[in-house]
Amino acid sequence: MSKSIRNVLIVGGGTSGWMTAAYLQRALPAGVNITLVESDRVPTIGVGEATFSTIKLFFDYLGLEERDWMPECNASYKMAIRFSGWNAAGRDFYHPFQRYETVDGFSLAEWWLRLHKDKPFDQMCFSIPQLCENKRSPRFLDGEVFDPSVQHAFQREHIDRKNTLGDHKIQYPYAYHFDASLLARFLMKRTVTAGVRHILDDVTNVGLRADGAIGHVQTQNNGALEADLYIDCTGFAGLLINKALGTPFISFNDTLLCDRAVAMQVPEDIEAEGIRPYTSATALSAGWVWNIPLYGRKGTGYVYSSRFATPEQAEAELRAHLGPAAEGLKANHIRMRIGRSENAWVKNCVAIGLSSGFVEPLESTGIFFIQHGIEQLVSHFPDLSFNPSLIRSYNRGVGECIDGVRDFLTLHYYASTRADTPFWKATKEIAISPALADRLALWKHRLPDAMSVNPAYHGFEAYSYSVMLLGLGYVPEGPQPAVASADPTRAEAAFAQVRARTHALTTRLPSVVEYLTHVAEARGELTQGGARIYRRPAGPVPDEARS
Repeated sequence: MSKSIRNVLIVGGGTSGWMTAAYLQRALPAGVNITLVESDRVPTIGVGEATFSTIKLFFDYLGLEERDWMPECNASYKMAIRFSGWNAAGRDFYHPFQRYETVDGFSLAEWWLRLHKDKPFDQMCFSIPQLCENKRSPRFLDGEVFDPSVQHAFQREHIDRKNTLGDHKIQYPYAYHFDASLLARFLMKRTVTAGVRHILDDVTNVGLRADGAIGHVQTQNNGALEADLYIDCTGFAGLLINKALGTPFISFNDTLLCDRAVAMQVPEDIEAEGIRPYTSATALSAGWVWNIPLYGRKGTGYVYSSRFATPEQAEAELRAHLGPAAEGLKANHIRMRIGRSENAWVKNCVAIGLSSGFVEPLESTGIFFIQHGIEQLVSHFPDLSFNPSLIRSYNRGVGECIDGVRDFLTLHYYASTRADTPFWKATKEIAISPALADRLALWKHRLPDAMSVNPAYHGFEAYSYSVMLLGLGYVPEGPQPAVASADPTRAEAAFAQVRARTHALTTRLPSVVEYLTHVAEARGELTQGGARIYRRPAGPVPDEARS
């Protein structure tokens, strides 16, 4: 009989390493020893601060309460992504964590095409855009979520599951923004207290066994570290999966042109400016700028293509975009490896995070990939036989997920009506898969539905495709014929109900600053210079939070 896995070694810390350690410590049975080794000389990437709404369930499974972890990580709420400058008309639009309502079997988007095509579709069909515009919190001061029916159903369906992704039927109405380094430190403290062994050391070599599997990881001060299962959380370096095991890397640069980023941390006076509960993605000449509001600062950066801008040009354009707020700020230049390892699981090694794959920060998929990879590992967890069927299933699921996100992001560029610079013209000439080409041809005549989007799980549903196409200017000729001839009375009532609910929520919900300050005061947090703050201002990134 095969023996059970007893020793797991995670190589690399940061967000991916400590999320993996925390989840495995919670999900695996007693008797499995988990060790994490990381260097204190390798800096974090520091761009993964915005998330999917599925991260809420990840934290719930770990038993993390918002009132405990959010203040420790300078976290705030995210209800949507706001896209600016992505279409030729110059119209902004929101991609919210909110599905369309259905009237007589058709989504409000179909009814919008018939009845209100002259008005912004996102403002007509959803409440969240106005909540974002007014900087409202998704929670009332008593902690109740603005849509409690969603909260209760979501928790009832998933709170006891190890796998919180893949088949959920309810869209949770918010996600988070947070300081990734502080989250890593928070999770490190919890998991080390719970029994995870933490080694701060440099990996100098990876030794292979005669069968090609990993035999040990050599460290500078702690010698050889051996395990049954090795988790590669070494980021773009892919120290185990790519360098030691020789797993090929599949580049996506033929379809996703952006391969560089320049990032900054911008101080924010939240008392004066408030906190926006959404991520911004603003198109510039050679890519786009992200803006992620945290409690006390903004994380911002320019994701661009090195074919169309040099690092110096990109930094200058970012500083011009930010204006006086960028004066004196240090810029962090990042080379991004866009694509995925051919296989995320090879022999006795599983890659999680950037070592597995990355498709640029658009739509905040970096931490989602970490979550998906971890949960898939638990549901495929092997014994010492390392059954090939488990490995093939894992690699298929992870590969299809990343490939599906690649196609969804490709749509953002290819379907955009913007073509005013060499970069944006080039996005219309990229190679797209035959499957995506067929879908885009169909979507010129009807909006996406569950049957016409990529069927492999990749986190995005039909409503997300619909939102992006309408916002980008890739609009069908009209609604479905059945909608065109149907009685619109119930649909008009639904639009009116959306407007009424939006007005009531905008009036009753506290601002994000009011709610988070309320949480901070309940914890007895400090004040500084009269300004209420979540936590003491973070200093340099601590050694134990690096990856």
